[in-house]
Amino acid sequence: MTDDDIYTDALHAGQQPDPATGSRAPPIYQTTSYVFDDDEHAAELFALEDEPMAYAAAYTGKNIYSRIMNPTTMMLENRLAKLEGGIGSITTASGMSSLDLATFLLAEAGDNIVTASALYGGTYTYFTHTADRRGIEARFVDTLDYEAYEEAIDEDTAYVHAETIGNPALVTPDLDRLGEIADDHDVPLFIDNTFATPYLCNPFEYGANLIWHSTTKWIHGSGSTVGGALVDGGNFDWADSDYPEIGEDNPAYHGINFAERFGEAAFTFAARARGLRDLGNQQSPFDGWVTMQKLESLPMRMQRHCDNAMAVAEYLEDHPEVAWINYPGLESHETHDNATEYLDNGYGGMITFGLENGYEGGRQICREVELASLLANVGDAKTLIIHPASTTHQQLTEEEQVASGTTPDMVRLSVGLEATEDIVADLDQAIESAT
Repeated sequence: MTDDDIYTDALHAGQQPDPATGSRAPPIYQTTSYVFDDDEHAAELFALEDEPMAYAAAYTGKNIYSRIMNPTTMMLENRLAKLEGGIGSITTASGMSSLDLATFLLAEAGDNIVTASALYGGTYTYFTHTADRRGIEARFVDTLDYEAYEEAIDEDTAYVHAETIGNPALVTPDLDRLGEIADDHDVPLFIDNTFATPYLCNPFEYGANLIWHSTTKWIHGSGSTVGGALVDGGNFDWADSDYPEIGEDNPAYHGINFAERFGEAAFTFAARARGLRDLGNQQSPFDGWVTMQKLESLPMRMQRHCDNAMAVAEYLEDHPEVAWINYPGLESHETHDNATEYLDNGYGGMITFGLENGYEGGRQICREVELASLLANVGDAKTLIIHPASTTHQQLTEEEQVASGTTPDMVRLSVGLEATEDIVADLDQAIESAT
């Protein structure tokens, strides 16, 4: 997608003026249910014989129940699918529910997931303590050790998972190579594109098959609305692979084979008809509407995040009390070349760093900031700061923290949209106080 395309699609994709009222802004369809034309029409919808009901990219306004689909959230789904270059999308109540929905469809007891170790702490905990309770093994490999992925994959691997920009290590893997590895083993590559957003990266261009987002972060960007999204690339052959929910006769839907019935859109249909219907983790119409409004400004916001983050990273790199600085835009970063290859327009809005006085300095700077907010979120319009080892990652052992890219002294900084000099000035006084 070109720069010009994403600016236009962020405003227009997936939504037309409301045919009933002429409203330019998308309406909020705050309803639980919908009137059927007649009993035959209702039967067709429940039997999935009316294809548009489940395929977001072909939505025509025929609905069953808002746990399964809603016109407001489906407009958001259409837009996200277009921005990512996918064929369909499903929005969920949170990013974690998107991960869970995909795992529900792709993995069962006895299967395993091969995942990069540089992960958001909540994802790590999900794999180790939630998927594990369902009999699904998580196999963690060094994010940049591609031979380790090869060795970990076997006939029971459900999918390969990684983050475009690892949280909090901020490493960008070789996405092309991961795509080739997953394809060679006939398993989907599932990418968390939260930190990059479609403005910086479209993982489908590099071999990904599925993408997930915490839309809570940069896609929404104001820290007021929790949400998630799954995007389907339509580029995996579910019919000839071992995924019973999608490629075999499904007993939960009177024997429908989603792959045979819906072809390249099989995952989108299954995610809506099996996932949202049975798990009930749909996004609410109001949350979808708010997120859609914020998505309109994503390109402008992300560019500002990237520009501010680069300036702050350069300031920190030269500060005598900063022991180390981690930002993909710096040539010193271990995956700067990968980030340059796979990220367009900038290197994201996240920075991690450590002070010379280590763990205590990391905690103290979070107490001393005045402009930045100490809280457990990223991707807000405002600058945010946290010390992961004592907060978001404290449930992990020290060994698990290090494996995920978290060190005891690490400070995580989500750079906001404020005046660059104000962010730098706040950090300057906080570092002075903390050291």
